Amino acid sequence: MSKFAMFGKLTAHEGKREELAEMMLASSATLNDMEGCIYYILHAAEEDPNDLWITELWESQEFHAASLQNEKVLELIGRCRHLIAGGSAVKVRPLGGKGF
Repeated sequence: MSKFAMFGKLTAHEGKREELAEMMLASSATLNDMEGCIYYILHAAEEDPNDLWITELWESQEFHAASLQNEKVLELIGRCRHLIAGGSAVKVRPLGGKGF
């Protein structure tokens, strides 16, 4: 199996980015013990006050898929849904570099 990475973008409803970020960060402990998660980092966009970016690296695509079936992850998605106006993701294949 090869490692799996993804860049995600969440656009919050106008003025709701900080609330969304706080909610996601408060639940980030869920990922601390998530099997296969190497890193999951939340970023605030500098140029758009409603956008959050997520970078994540997993041991494999299968571990990532399993995380989306996790009860705590599903609960977090449900709690955050009303704050999210849209989103997108780009799947990438990591090749190497510092921290990899």
